[in-house]
Amino acid sequence: MDTISSRTTARTPVQTAALVVGVVFLLVGVLGFIPGITRNVDQLQFAGHHSDAMLLGVFEVSILHNIVHLLFGVAGVTLARTWAGARSYLIGGGAVYLVLWLYGLLVGHDSAANFVPVNNADNWLHLFLGLGMAALGFLLTRRAVHDRI
Repeated sequence: MDTISSRTTARTPVQTAALVVGVVFLLVGVLGFIPGITRNVDQLQFAGHHSDAMLLGVFEVSILHNIVHLLFGVAGVTLARTWAGARSYLIGGGAVYLVLWLYGLLVGHDSAANFVPVNNADNWLHLFLGLGMAALGFLLTRRAVHDRI
């Protein structure tokens, strides 16, 4: 007896992690536009450090910043469809966030080069995201990569 349910395959842990991370990024991207959740949403700028909008009253955001979160979320949900895509998303995304953390440390918060924009809270979050995503990508696929060698 061949049923449709017997043909479906379960998500691997790395796919589930990538999907969850992607959904969280989608949620954060949407919340960045919602008054009350984002303080001073009426002062939201497209880009740059002049945006006084603060997600949860803590993280400086701009329209570009929110769009990046939305795109990162779409990438996570899309790449979570396959084991390799999920692993690449988590490890590659972790690397991107670690670079963004370094960027936030090196670029002055009032500098014109701070186009994302980032503040101290964003910097700490980017460090946590970078390390966490990369760790998930490596740890949840360690055995499978070892088995392929």
